[in-house]
Amino acid sequence: MHCGEDCPPEPVRVGDLAFCCEGCRMVYQLLDRNGLCTYYNLNERPGVNRRIPVREDKFAFLDDAGVAGGLVDFSSDTETHVRFYLPAIHCSSCLYLLEHLHKLEEGISLSRVDFAAREVSVVFDPKRMSLRKLAELLTSLGYEPYISLKDWGGKKAPVSKGLIYQLGVAGFCFANIMLISFPEYLGLDHTEPAIRSVFRFLNLLVSLPVVLYAAQPFYISAWKGLRHRFLNIDAPIVLAIAVTFGRSLWEVWTGHGSGYFDSLTGIVFFMLLGRVLQDKTYRQLSFDRDYTSYFPVAVTVLVDGAATVKTMPAIRAGDTLKIHSGELIPADGILTRGRASIDYSFVTGESTPVDKSVGELLYAGGRQEGGAIELLVVREVAQSYLTQLWNRKGRAGSKVSFVHPLARYFTYIVLSIAAGAALYWMGHDPSRIWNTVTAVLIVACPCALLLSSTFTNGNLLRILGRNHFYLRNAEVIERIAGVDHIVFDKTGTLTAPGGQAMTWTGEALSEDDRRRVATLAAQSAHPLSRALARELQAGVACSVLGFEEHPGAGIKGFVDGEHLLLGSAEFVGTTAAPVSAQGSRVYVSINSRVAGFFEWTSPYRAGLHDLVATLQHNYTLSVLSGDNDREKERLAALLGPAARLHFHQTPKGKVNYIRRLQAEGDRVMMIGDGLNDAGALERSDAGIALTDDCNNFTPASDAILRSDQIQKLPAFIRLCRSGKHIILASFILSVLYNLAGLSFAVSGALSPMVAAILMPSSSLTILLVTYGSSSLTAKVLKLYKTSL
Repeated sequence: MHCGEDCPPEPVRVGDLAFCCEGCRMVYQLLDRNGLCTYYNLNERPGVNRRIPVREDKFAFLDDAGVAGGLVDFSSDTETHVRFYLPAIHCSSCLYLLEHLHKLEEGISLSRVDFAAREVSVVFDPKRMSLRKLAELLTSLGYEPYISLKDWGGKKAPVSKGLIYQLGVAGFCFANIMLISFPEYLGLDHTEPAIRSVFRFLNLLVSLPVVLYAAQPFYISAWKGLRHRFLNIDAPIVLAIAVTFGRSLWEVWTGHGSGYFDSLTGIVFFMLLGRVLQDKTYRQLSFDRDYTSYFPVAVTVLVDGAATVKTMPAIRAGDTLKIHSGELIPADGILTRGRASIDYSFVTGESTPVDKSVGELLYAGGRQEGGAIELLVVREVAQSYLTQLWNRKGRAGSKVSFVHPLARYFTYIVLSIAAGAALYWMGHDPSRIWNTVTAVLIVACPCALLLSSTFTNGNLLRILGRNHFYLRNAEVIERIAGVDHIVFDKTGTLTAPGGQAMTWTGEALSEDDRRRVATLAAQSAHPLSRALARELQAGVACSVLGFEEHPGAGIKGFVDGEHLLLGSAEFVGTTAAPVSAQGSRVYVSINSRVAGFFEWTSPYRAGLHDLVATLQHNYTLSVLSGDNDREKERLAALLGPAARLHFHQTPKGKVNYIRRLQAEGDRVMMIGDGLNDAGALERSDAGIALTDDCNNFTPASDAILRSDQIQKLPAFIRLCRSGKHIILASFILSVLYNLAGLSFAVSGALSPMVAAILMPSSSLTILLVTYGSSSLTAKVLKLYKTSL
């Protein structure tokens, strides 16, 4: 049943049906559950077996723990995460099969395909499946993984050599057939009939490698689509090849003519050339997105005991990183100091912290929930992996473009037009039927319709990334373009962290107490905690036990046996004293005794006045603050009378405020530091986490913006809005191309070879239009950069 292969002596059975393997049984049951068993009535061998025998020791090297460790992204007792580059991925059928691997192997719990990058990410149970077995499974299905330990270090995956060979064969045969056909091109047809017949049969022989080998990518793609009851873009191309070859074979065999072997080989050559160029271009865009754009998140690196700040791409194996409470672990490393309590919910979805001791391996993507720790990097930052994790936390209910259903029926429309053209010319000029039908089948291209959005958004993501504005994915561009209400968190967003001169009010602190306070503050990534630790500059670090951080309130822990609390007056258990207009305070409690408070002014960020002046003309502005209203008058003067100011806001209160705005019909952008406002960022239509020199990335955000780029926010929004217009213009251009191409083809004025040149050219034209338009817009907005 299903594939038509001979069953073993003891087949797998479901009722009276026999299957050769568990894979066929799984596919049958999947179709049966969804009422799709009529599929078997439409195909004589519906599930042609694609399994390829795998040499027993081909992937034996993956059993080596050292090799496997260099490939996996995450591993625990219950699940292992790995990514493979699969050169054979090229159509929607591939995506369908690869995203249902869990139906074929019970040890696999999840598989996701990045179609553009041709990568599959798999989560499997290491107790039931090994990395070697996974590689063998993929290979047996026809998707052999390209494995290199340098894959994730910034190396571009190679173009398929098979495709290059096929292009070379098609080009060689095309050129030779044209050479052999020169006498006929020049009208020199008075040669001996026998010689003319020999040349025609020679053309037939030279065309066979093209038909049987070079055109295989189109056959395979079309066949996979048919197996899933879907006519993809390659189906009309295969039909055109079959029609042209069949017509040519008939003419040569019967002596009625020389056939169209030059057109046939030219069609395959130019189609393959277009596919290679398109793949190389798209791969370059994907590479540029993954490795030259980056999270504008800084990491604390210890060099000879001194802390310095590096961007994530600058981290190298052997660096020692300091990870504060609440910070993301950016690279795989060995814990060398501190007690780690890692929340891997960003990776696995499980929020229960995992305790780790010195010497154990910590994986990228985990978040430290305890005090500060130190780790030794053993593998450099895999930014594409972090991007993938970030997207896994994306929002549900994404809109599906109307273009995709259109593309699904595009092939049926083209086949109908071809049939109509054939019927028309049958009654008017039968000699034009073959060229007309072939040209119609080839020239129509839905790729241009589909790629207009992909290419535009891809370039916008690249431009924004180079301006240190990193978006989760292309969907965020549309949401940013649609906002009409912008909400700012105050502390750390409108105000610059660190402030000016710090003062102490209260009883005198001993050097030991100052050192303990600095040590406790250094555990947190909060702007005020970091400013306090920087000002006190503790020398020898103290031991910290029982560290806890309460968002919006403060931190506490035992430092050298002394119980310390740092935070708001309410948190330490006292009543706040009157404060200055721009003051920020951190109260200190030592062993339940309130010793006093640190206070410093918090100036607003440079350029904030111009930023607000630009935004308030087109957007409603709000400010949320956890402080009291001492700065109300100053903020009102800065933001204007129309701005909505709200104070004494808890993290939950911020979420409720965003929810109320959305209930009123507003489309809200929330900008915060990602620490006390993660819930509000997640609730908003577009949540932007502002970052200074610290690693406060939160998966709840849709974008990360480096703080010194906040004055460019109006330009960023305008660029996102321009993307909608560019996509619309390129879509219209694509529609016009298809209408014009089909019109000329139906009229018989377009030769199949010219159609084969036009089809891939349309996709490349869309690429140039979208890339050029978005880059030009960025230059006008002064956002275009050739490097970071």
